[in-house]
Amino acid sequence: MRPARTHHPDHRSQRQLARPFSALWRATRRPAPARGDAPSGGAGVRRHFAAGVPVLIIAAVALLALTGGTGMSWLPLLAVGPALAAATSGPWGVLRIGALAVGLGAAIGVHAGTSDRELAIVLSALSAVTLASTLASALRRRRERVLAAVRSVAEAAQHAFLKPVPSTVGHFQAAVRYSAAAAEARIGGDLYALVPTPFGIRLIVGDVRGKGLPAVGVAALVLGVFREAAYDEPDLLDVVHRIERSLARNLGPDDFVTAVIAGYPDADRMELVNCGHAAPLLVQDAGVLPVEPARPTPPLGLRALADETPSLQEVALADGNQLLFYTDGVTEARDHEREFYPLRERLALHLSEDPSRTLAALHEDLLTHVGGELHDDAAMLLLRKPAAAPAAPSGVDEPAVRHPSRPVAAE
Repeated sequence: MRPARTHHPDHRSQRQLARPFSALWRATRRPAPARGDAPSGGAGVRRHFAAGVPVLIIAAVALLALTGGTGMSWLPLLAVGPALAAATSGPWGVLRIGALAVGLGAAIGVHAGTSDRELAIVLSALSAVTLASTLASALRRRRERVLAAVRSVAEAAQHAFLKPVPSTVGHFQAAVRYSAAAAEARIGGDLYALVPTPFGIRLIVGDVRGKGLPAVGVAALVLGVFREAAYDEPDLLDVVHRIERSLARNLGPDDFVTAVIAGYPDADRMELVNCGHAAPLLVQDAGVLPVEPARPTPPLGLRALADETPSLQEVALADGNQLLFYTDGVTEARDHEREFYPLRERLALHLSEDPSRTLAALHEDLLTHVGGELHDDAAMLLLRKPAAAPAAPSGVDEPAVRHPSRPVAAE
């Protein structure tokens, strides 16, 4: 991150007072952008239209003043032009709009035979509004640059925190879709990771209590421990125990993490450990089925408050089967009638052989369901086991979810 600048305390107040005017000076001295930087497409059309609205307002006021027969009565409304331009244009654009307003005001005042004193008052007011709007535009541009820098840092943090998932991992095609509730931050309390290890691919999808930036630290802790343990521990349950021990040392009394940790140790089964999280959805010939845990397990960080330990379950995967992991930000998203998003039904509707296409369709459908804006972090990770070669036998047993009676020792 950018280091903070230090100033001598004797000059701090003077620098703060001078900062807005220095920002105005730098903004007005900045050269016009090159043609290659000009906006294009629909965004460029909207920007040019917004920049032209102040000119239209000034022209309308001037027309009313000339045709309405009231002389100077309409001229104060010319200040609307530069005031509105401060929200849509740069400092030079505001100055041009203000100069146009002052020039038209002077011409209309002279044409109407207005006294010098009254005309000077109106023109002074227009000039003052123009200068204030120019300063406001310079400060707005400065805040936009700061926001752009913060967003670039957030994007870099997201790539380190939530690393991109390759389209093919081990035996699977994979895709992920993530949306943070804090839209400008780009990261939040939902977490995911998919890593190849000596023990097969392993993944985690989880949800930290809370949302937005306050939950990022806990999510980063869980992902860091998972990535280390996934490479070191042959047993998937030992990976869960490592995460649990780390959270017990670092979480607050009211914090916890729901998560599904999964591994693929061989070519026909997926191991799952569900710690209070939403059940993954298994896509097979029989339809879309939730993989419910055989025994409820408390979320990570709450094991000390419950007498339950994680249990391991296995899911048999045939060629062409898919497994969707997600967070409650997806299933608890509501529409304007307060209806939850029917993920299971919509997954069956948008299913395809390309996981990235499936998640893109689900994401767009989810945004349509909520009206365009999510109010909670939402993550989806989809795995698909590609179909076998044509020479493979076509009679494949229907996959089923089985819960082996494996003893699990409490820590």
